[in-house]
Amino acid sequence: MNVMAPTNATCSSNLPVFLYIQGGGFNSNSNPNINGTGIIDAADRDLVVVTINYRVGPYGFLTNKDQVTPNNGLRDQVKALEWVQTHISKFGGNPNHVVVGGTSAGAASVIFHLTANNGSDNGLFHGAISESASMAGLLTVKESQYQYNNLATRLGCTGKDSLECLRNKTALEIQEENFNIPLPGGSKPPAYQWLPVLDYDFINDYTYQSLTEGKFIKVPTIFGDDTNGGTVFTPKNASTQAESNQFILDAYPTISPEMFGEINDLYPNPNKTCPNQGCFWRQTSNTYQEIRYMCPALYANSAYAPFSKSWAYRWNVEDPAQIAQGLGVPHTSELEALIGAEYTDEEPESYTIGQKNRPATPVIQRYWTSFMRTLDPNTFRQEGAVEWTSWGKDNQARVVINTGGKTNMEDVDNGLRERCEYWYKHSMEMNL
Repeated sequence: MNVMAPTNATCSSNLPVFLYIQGGGFNSNSNPNINGTGIIDAADRDLVVVTINYRVGPYGFLTNKDQVTPNNGLRDQVKALEWVQTHISKFGGNPNHVVVGGTSAGAASVIFHLTANNGSDNGLFHGAISESASMAGLLTVKESQYQYNNLATRLGCTGKDSLECLRNKTALEIQEENFNIPLPGGSKPPAYQWLPVLDYDFINDYTYQSLTEGKFIKVPTIFGDDTNGGTVFTPKNASTQAESNQFILDAYPTISPEMFGEINDLYPNPNKTCPNQGCFWRQTSNTYQEIRYMCPALYANSAYAPFSKSWAYRWNVEDPAQIAQGLGVPHTSELEALIGAEYTDEEPESYTIGQKNRPATPVIQRYWTSFMRTLDPNTFRQEGAVEWTSWGKDNQARVVINTGGKTNMEDVDNGLRERCEYWYKHSMEMNL
């Protein structure tokens, strides 16, 4: 665990706290390696930033009937939140003003914490930011047994003492046999193997169902994602509709042939000539993005709006190098701007000082740190940035942060609403 605070913070400073959960598909990136200096500076040094590690892969998400507690990676995160409640005041933080946030799998973690235990509020956090939450299908403990069986068999741990055998394997031995296998009903492995499971304890229901029934902690929230969140995951060489459908089926193997007929009508292929990649790459990407990232975020906004303020966003900052690769505005590309180019080794060049997209950094930093400090992104927003109105039944609009840091509010168009409604309607049969 890392705690970063202003140099002049004292035990009585009572500063707002931001606890960040990193992504990595629940399979990698257990160490966040995030420098919070830029975020603290953007908050006028009125903030404490906490980053954590948590178990990923089989260490965090292996389960075996009633012998292994499910979702240990998520439970690690709870322990970190509990630690903050007990100790953060010693670093100048206010345990009664904690915002939890994350990107990708970290953002999905945020949603799992919001809906955990049927939405029981234990006072561990008071606001939430979910950036590009990844919504995979949830398997039950029983349905995920094949993962344990396959790993144990590959490691030679069969028989009634298989768990004890696994516990005696070295990390290197486990890693050598830790590779992805297809989901039940799939033909190729999904991008990520080890995921949270529906254990009817920590996770009590499918996510859409929990949101629909209001079984979540009612706190102010931000949900959103990037314009082209699927491009880095989908195969560039997808050249036919069948290849596109197979990729989606491998990720969501309960989709029926009848559904694919409807899906292909909802997502027509926009490309006619494709000199540098398969003609169905972007069609596959558009489908995958809206199933996994964009539609879940918008649904969460709508679920929250009657209970507490919720804000929606779309990151639309085009980096020339990413555009040249055909990626558009890819998954979690806002993270480097939020951290600040000076404090990360992975920033696009256009985000660096003096370049065209540098002005986007203070825009996102001021919106986000304003929310961290006041639970409202507008209080300390960047001068010239549009007022970010909250989501509501009669105002389904999101802020768009564009190339060069320009901002505007946009209504969610009818086409996107129609496509998202399709996924909402079929969420239960897809285990979402």
